[in-house]
Amino acid sequence: MIGLSLQFIVLPFVGFCIVKILKMEKTIGVTLLVVTTSPGGSYSNWWCSLFNADLALSVTMTGISTLLSIVMLPLNLVIYTWSTYSNEVVKSLDWFALFLSLVVVLGGITSGVLTSAWCNSTRFNLMANKLGNLAGLAMVVFSAVMSLGNKDGGGVWNQDATFYIGCALPAIVGVTLATFMATKLGLEKPERVSVAVEGCYQNTGIATSVATSMFPKAQLATAVGVPLYYGMVEAFILACYCIVSWKSGWTKAPSDENFFKMIATSYEVEQARLESPNAIEVVHNNNPKGNGDIEDLVFNQTIEGYQVDESSLQEKTNAGLQEQRRMGEIATPENVRSKGDDTLQAEAGEFT
Repeated sequence: MIGLSLQFIVLPFVGFCIVKILKMEKTIGVTLLVVTTSPGGSYSNWWCSLFNADLALSVTMTGISTLLSIVMLPLNLVIYTWSTYSNEVVKSLDWFALFLSLVVVLGGITSGVLTSAWCNSTRFNLMANKLGNLAGLAMVVFSAVMSLGNKDGGGVWNQDATFYIGCALPAIVGVTLATFMATKLGLEKPERVSVAVEGCYQNTGIATSVATSMFPKAQLATAVGVPLYYGMVEAFILACYCIVSWKSGWTKAPSDENFFKMIATSYEVEQARLESPNAIEVVHNNNPKGNGDIEDLVFNQTIEGYQVDESSLQEKTNAGLQEQRRMGEIATPENVRSKGDDTLQAEAGEFT
């Protein structure tokens, strides 16, 4: 509800106020209104995945906001564009480009959820998570190249102060209000980060599609510059916000973890795997005093009995459980020495 209220009530109104107060020209103003009335973009899921916020919540929020935007985006756009400019501007909007962008996002979310449910594999989820991170990084590089290509001819680099201030304010307002509201309503810390990311990040691809189809070549560089610059502001704000949140213990990754290991590991997928009712974790400690190296094995229930989860062989102890052990919340198991006790047999769901 926080995310929906920000994306479809607060941010559209903020965009409208900025356009009116700063008296932005039609090319910039209309494109900014499209940005502020758009649903959450898929980049928001990438940020939550990369920095181990609540990824499931982020994807859910993106899916719901994108679905509702089929009605809310045109409604807000008509209201605020008509109130700011004229009815002729409303008629010139490319509605096909708007709905096509929404369908692409919904198709991606739906196919991803269905594929994950069909595969029902931790290995697939981890692989998809890493591929998604690489795809997100590729999109960041692509956007940067596009912005460099528009530095001449009135693009993002040749505007006055009102352009940079006006296009940056919605993102700042979004992340600030989202964090405040999520904290006041008592959400868990990783959930607060996800809500803040969703409240800040808008689907700039929709605005880019509208700009390229609506404005003539002479105004195109300026129009496309709005979502490009807004995307840069979002990226800078969210990078700083996510790093501070991680170091403050607001994410699912340990705050003292190595940075590169943290962004390469999906602690949410790992935690979900260990919390599965069909999974059993066995901890082997080389030192009975608890100061030796710890390695985990996870056994998943199959039709053939309990079998070792192969992905667990490639990872060290789950960071969340490791932190709990360090805090003394989980006792260290006794060292298993005899070969016979090291053998696990599964019969009718029971272990010996």
